[in-house]
Amino acid sequence: MRAVGRRSALGLGLGAAAGAGLAGCGTSSPTPGQHAAPAGGERQSAPRQPRKNAPRLIGDGSTAYTGKQPHQPRTPERLEPGQMPPQFVVFSWDGAGEVGNGLFPRFLELARQHDAHMTFFLSGLYLLPESHKRLYRPPNNPVGASDIGYLTDDHVKETLKYVRQAWLDGHEIGTHFNGHFCGGRGSVAHWSSAQWRSEIEQARGFVKSWRTHTGWHELPPLPFDYDKELVGGRTPCLLGQENLLPVARELGWRYDASSPGGVQRWPAKKLGVWDLPLQAIPFPGHRFEVLSMDYNILANQSKNTTRAPSHNYPGWRAQAAQAYTTGFRRAYETNRAPFFVGNHFEEWNGGIYMDAVEQTLKEIADLPDVRLVSFRQFVDWLDVQDPAVLATLRGLEVGRRPPGGWSAFLRPGSTRSR
Repeated sequence: MRAVGRRSALGLGLGAAAGAGLAGCGTSSPTPGQHAAPAGGERQSAPRQPRKNAPRLIGDGSTAYTGKQPHQPRTPERLEPGQMPPQFVVFSWDGAGEVGNGLFPRFLELARQHDAHMTFFLSGLYLLPESHKRLYRPPNNPVGASDIGYLTDDHVKETLKYVRQAWLDGHEIGTHFNGHFCGGRGSVAHWSSAQWRSEIEQARGFVKSWRTHTGWHELPPLPFDYDKELVGGRTPCLLGQENLLPVARELGWRYDASSPGGVQRWPAKKLGVWDLPLQAIPFPGHRFEVLSMDYNILANQSKNTTRAPSHNYPGWRAQAAQAYTTGFRRAYETNRAPFFVGNHFEEWNGGIYMDAVEQTLKEIADLPDVRLVSFRQFVDWLDVQDPAVLATLRGLEVGRRPPGGWSAFLRPGSTRSR
């Protein structure tokens, strides 16, 4: 990535109030087999098989229909009366570009080893060469502007490679939109619904037309129809959801992961779209909580730098991992609210936040009833549940166990009166 220009919230004041509420994005420059994670049933492992049918190219051949996505969980089923819900965990990645640090393949391999699925929020500009940047017309910003810069051609090719592999491995490809404008008059916080629609159409277009924009016709297509694949996203710095949601609903999106300051409770819908926010989780050694994203933990540790003195790293790494595992345990042992973790492919403070995420995933992957899924797989499960049961689950506050245990709490007839 050639430019570091993400305007971040690192300069905002930190402390008790800001610990959980800081917007969850910052600079993501490299400088500063078998698996299925069932959404509700037992885990299944499906052997990898080569795709037998030739892809049906779409448009200029940048994308293609290749059939049903492989390595998906079994069809989700409703909870039985009195059944304890699974513990869903979603690890998601903002930007989802490979910038030469090997983090994209690292976490694809980790997911394969632990039967995990994830959501990769792809920034559309990561498939647009810098030589064609004037094709991008960001709302309220100059033509070609981008606060995350543009990838080198080699990194665009690597990103294509790993996005392709991610989908074939069963992961979800969402969107992180394009230029990542978080500050000033051009911030996404000020965009109208019409401007969000323009941004989304451009993001989809950059994914669907990368062959035209790069001239790399020898490379294989992305193996999915992006218009059908794209059912949700996360906005830059968790800003602008209010005006985005009407567009998301019109486009048929099923969820949005942009709410700031969420808590560990069962989710609800906004304007007919599932609202799946990052969550406030305990921050070890402090009385305030921190948002469940690498950036926000960093902002409360090293403040205005991504390269603090290295003697801090061991303690901060342990603190980050403990924050994730404590947040997970609070849900797992009480209300079973889904646990959402947001990340970037970054090397901040020596890569300690990537290590913390990997450690957390390894610790929780094999626990009973844990389902490591994508956002799309999670809403697949939500959509088949009895609405009365979901309403009852939403009544459980953060860290609260069901009165009388799960068998009594969700027994037949009990959900109607709650």
